Amino acid sequence: MAPDPRDAFEEAYAAGVPGTLRRPAGRAESRTGPRSRDDRRPPTGAPPRTVSPETPPSLAPTEPTAYGGSILMGDGSLARGWVVVEGDAIAEVRSTKPRTVEHAIATEGVILPGLIDLHGHPEYNVFAAWEPPRTYINRGQWRGSDEYAGLVKEPWAALTHGGASVSIKTAMTRYAEVRAAVGGVTAIQGASKDYPNKAEALVRNVDLLVFGDQVARSTVDVGRLREDDIESIRAGIFDTGTVKAHYVHLAEGQKTNDASVREFERFAASPLFSHATVMIHGTALTRDHFDQLAAVGGKLVWSPQSNLRLYDETTDVAAALAAGLPVALGADWMPSGSPSLLHELKIAQEVAAQTPELTLEAPDLVRMITSGAAEIAGLGDRIGTLAAGRPADLTILQKRVDDPYDSVVAAYPSWVDLVMIGGDVIFGRPDWVAELTGGEAGVEQYERVTAWGRHMLLDTRFGSPEDGPPEGPPRRLAEIRARLIARYPAVGPIFA
Repeated sequence: MAPDPRDAFEEAYAAGVPGTLRRPAGRAESRTGPRSRDDRRPPTGAPPRTVSPETPPSLAPTEPTAYGGSILMGDGSLARGWVVVEGDAIAEVRSTKPRTVEHAIATEGVILPGLIDLHGHPEYNVFAAWEPPRTYINRGQWRGSDEYAGLVKEPWAALTHGGASVSIKTAMTRYAEVRAAVGGVTAIQGASKDYPNKAEALVRNVDLLVFGDQVARSTVDVGRLREDDIESIRAGIFDTGTVKAHYVHLAEGQKTNDASVREFERFAASPLFSHATVMIHGTALTRDHFDQLAAVGGKLVWSPQSNLRLYDETTDVAAALAAGLPVALGADWMPSGSPSLLHELKIAQEVAAQTPELTLEAPDLVRMITSGAAEIAGLGDRIGTLAAGRPADLTILQKRVDDPYDSVVAAYPSWVDLVMIGGDVIFGRPDWVAELTGGEAGVEQYERVTAWGRHMLLDTRFGSPEDGPPEGPPRRLAEIRARLIARYPAVGPIFA
């Protein structure tokens, strides 16, 4: 009897990252600098590395560059300031234009840390948004429905040949990473243990290998954890201290749903309930439950759009904040969540506006996707803040509102002017990319895309295999899109 494709899907979807990941052979185990493009460019201060002839050149700026605009550092702001990037790191953040840096771009925009999305399922973000036909009581109800099987499970099985096609899964994850990057996101959560590229991908994956180390684990279905998984996570949290964050989907359902509450209570009684616990959802919970989580030093990730579309209610974030829980935002996945983290910001703002006891100002919301998110991820010393010596992960948005924080909350992906990860320009305006990469020769290494009516340039090659098509998975977005559509024409668009 042939295996049920739904069973294969559930195994893949619920896999999470419970165990220790092996570093790929040939990659650096640690870095002094923030990012190494397939070992193309050395970290700051490191000697040159040997690269293969197939490896494309780095698309980092060719000289130190100062970016001027309204600066949101993560722990403060400058109405007008300059961020100086040299190599793969931030060299300086200052209020006046540096005289010693010849190359400067006055962006007239908002310059902030690269956005951090702490809840997603990137391997499934190729599917279009779903219109739930009814309100559900909990996660189990919609996951077991026929309509969900037709929308996600069966297309996933067709795309991946029941999970067996590694090259297609690689294309699916790269497509999702492009979706994140063009929306200003430089770090995502939600990969599974079957993620094709467990080292640095196009964007940083906070629960895979990041900066050469694995600092997190993730669990979608607590009931599927094996004893050895539990012990591995527990040891990482308490014995070695290597697990800084354990992302756990918990209590996802309506507030009247006892099954969702019991799931939280069982986890709270487990050896994994700790300062590393990063609870995703918690929609069914009350202040007493949030007090329990806060007492052990836990954290919360809030995804209001997905909650409201599936359950017609969302997490009591006012109670969570009152309990002292740090809170980050996550866009969840395309079928029920927001198409971008910037879209999710607006849902959070609207929920706050309709909830008298919930006060969230624009700086609070921005912190939930930058410095606050980085601290929750256990990466607060690396990302989420613009400061000298930090990795050059930054996003530049058009400034269309006088207050820079309000401008970020009002922004859509079409306002993104530039995205940089570890000094590499991943996505940007053609005129800026030309300035940063040495002119037309640099521009020609990028892929030209039309993003919400704007001509932009995209580089998807970081983390791509050395073998391009037809031997290996596709490198460029056009190739990725064509391969996916050939198997599943209804692939969800990125630039819609």
